[in-house]
Amino acid sequence: MSIHSSEVVKNVSQRRLTQAERTALSDIRMVETAIDLIVRHGVEGMTLKEVGESAGYSRSLAGYRFGSKEGLMKHVIRSIGDEWLQELKQVTADKVGLDAICAAIDAHYRFCREAPNHVLAFYILWFQSVSPGSLCKDTMMSIHKRRQKDVAEWIKQGMAAGLIDASVEADVIAEQFCSAVVGIVYQWLLNPEAMDEVEKLHRGLKQTMQQLLLTKNERDNQQ
Repeated sequence: MSIHSSEVVKNVSQRRLTQAERTALSDIRMVETAIDLIVRHGVEGMTLKEVGESAGYSRSLAGYRFGSKEGLMKHVIRSIGDEWLQELKQVTADKVGLDAICAAIDAHYRFCREAPNHVLAFYILWFQSVSPGSLCKDTMMSIHKRRQKDVAEWIKQGMAAGLIDASVEADVIAEQFCSAVVGIVYQWLLNPEAMDEVEKLHRGLKQTMQQLLLTKNERDNQQ
């Protein structure tokens, strides 16, 4: 369970719950159960019936609440995406350019360490969404475009402040950056025990961004 989810469960479990709180709590528990099942058994091994029962509710509750397996998958995607977006906004507040990008890279690595199942489940669903007929593709595309837009904006702000080489193509670098993050997690999925390698890849991405984005004067100042 993620830090944010565990805090919600702890807070509402200490007193008598309202109906709205019971609904919210059951949603959290079913989403966490779905995440665990996706990581352990893949998308095919996650069923509405097992999600409801494993979360401690009836076999029909997940279907009633989310409508379908695809509905639950979209809810999982949005829940993890919103969790990450909240963290990202906090660490990049008042930062531009390379400072914002490096803060985002550090936060992503912490997210991998502190909520590994959330990261792994999100990217398992991400890769599954490219399959023909996937009903989650539009949701994932929206998240991907938002990520690229954020990174491109950090770069453009850095350029305006004279901190990033003016010749940089912000949109191209943003796309390369987001692709690199996806690639890091793909490597992790291939070897989930290799957290040291995940840390090294994040560190390498920071170094690559420095070489691509810093002006000559900024690079000279760092040497």
